[in-house]
Amino acid sequence: MSVNSINHDEVREWIRQSQSGDQKARDKMVEQNVRLVWSVVQRFQHRGYELDDLFQIGAIGLLKAVDKFDLSYNVKFSTYAVPMIIGEIQRFLRDDGTVKVSRSIKELGYKVRKAREHLSATLNKVPSLSEISTYLEVPVDDIILAQEASKAPSSIHETVYESEGDPITLLDQLAQQDDEWFNHIALKEALMTLDHRDRMIIFYRYFKDWTQSEVAKELGISQVQVSRIEKKVLSTIKEWLEEEQKV
Repeated sequence: MSVNSINHDEVREWIRQSQSGDQKARDKMVEQNVRLVWSVVQRFQHRGYELDDLFQIGAIGLLKAVDKFDLSYNVKFSTYAVPMIIGEIQRFLRDDGTVKVSRSIKELGYKVRKAREHLSATLNKVPSLSEISTYLEVPVDDIILAQEASKAPSSIHETVYESEGDPITLLDQLAQQDDEWFNHIALKEALMTLDHRDRMIIFYRYFKDWTQSEVAKELGISQVQVSRIEKKVLSTIKEWLEEEQKV
């Protein structure tokens, strides 16, 4: 039974009691939101962690949502809780090193840096990913992974600051930025849903700030194709983000 299928006033009363220190009410909130937490946890399969462990972390996020929920606003608790649960799990994964970089990736990252230095001196210009790939005989995707792995990940649900105790996430900011949304987020999560060519186009355009002409030359296609694919992919990613917001 989820919080959505029980009486709204009853939920608010449990929250009020919980915020006053009533442990039974807190336990009740967890009990009634088990399915909600599990629905969020399912997103984090295949991350190398037991889902039961992530559920415990998600429950912590749920209780933080209970503590911070403002009863003066007529907002569904589940709408407020989901980003809090996701954020708690994301922080756990980040802090625990989910983004734990394997030794082989670290070694590749070192080789990429050395290759870039060598090729820059040899070619008298900053080498392209393709040139580094050819030099190291390593796929471009692996080079990108090695470069990105050392960077702190940014999640659309990660809290960037708090306003009067309420977490403000990147997703909240994006909702206020209209067409500029893609300038304010690491597209890592959405990029994982794209095929290789589409992912490379977005990587070059928004991570490397290349022009469409530069991307076209790198990938061996026309600028018109780059423009068409970019427009389609941005639409797909925006739809993906909007679906995330609906959860």
